[in-house]
Amino acid sequence: MSESVEAIRVQALSKSFNGTPAVKDVNFSLHRGETLALLGANGAGKTTTISMLLGLLLPTSGSITVLGGDMLRHRYRLLQRMNFSSPYVDLPRRLSVRQNLMFFARLYGCPDPKARLEELAHDLDLGPLWRKPTGKLSSGQKTRVSLAKALINAPEILLLDEPTASLDPDTADWLRGYLQDYQRRSGTAILLASHNMSEVERLAHQVRIMRAGEIVETGTPRELLDRHGRGNLEQVFLDIARNQRQPDRAYGEAAS
Repeated sequence: MSESVEAIRVQALSKSFNGTPAVKDVNFSLHRGETLALLGANGAGKTTTISMLLGLLLPTSGSITVLGGDMLRHRYRLLQRMNFSSPYVDLPRRLSVRQNLMFFARLYGCPDPKARLEELAHDLDLGPLWRKPTGKLSSGQKTRVSLAKALINAPEILLLDEPTASLDPDTADWLRGYLQDYQRRSGTAILLASHNMSEVERLAHQVRIMRAGEIVETGTPRELLDRHGRGNLEQVFLDIARNQRQPDRAYGEAAS
């Protein structure tokens, strides 16, 4: 990739709830222009890790460096340069799509909110939904609006949770292509959480797989396939989730 500047560095990150560890000594880095997939079964620690990256949870120990700054000390300044999308987080349901996006454009201090909204409406085909209350959208429509919200401030770091959930195969394929093109144009660093392994194979440059709060596998999609002798990432994921066919040694964070 043309850029090798570090966007996120997570070091020895841990989080416990009432003495029970949810994330244990997690290490990884994400560079500009790169997509890193954070995978794991439900309860593996992905959501807790993402919540700490967004400053929604305080780590029990460890550090998070975002765009060269300490996330714990400079959260509000750094969040202006990031954004997050999840189809499972509702926008205000009574507001129209345009009203919702205009609110976030102003919240993020976009210099020309109207122009930015028009650009996203064109790119994501939101025109027919513009005046429709967000609460009356289909699941797939909500996913597109959620992505538009996440792109409103042209973020340097984009966190995506199941970005193509509820989309039909054709629209999902188009959206993945859009994200790849957007990343090439912008150099945005993307952290992707997804249960769609074919999506991960297409979008991710690096993969980290979590189990019981720990990163237990790391590598490129090709490296993971070769290491496990499998034909696709879904088979690799199932092996690791079921604690089967593990490599002989643990693979830590690659030197960068």
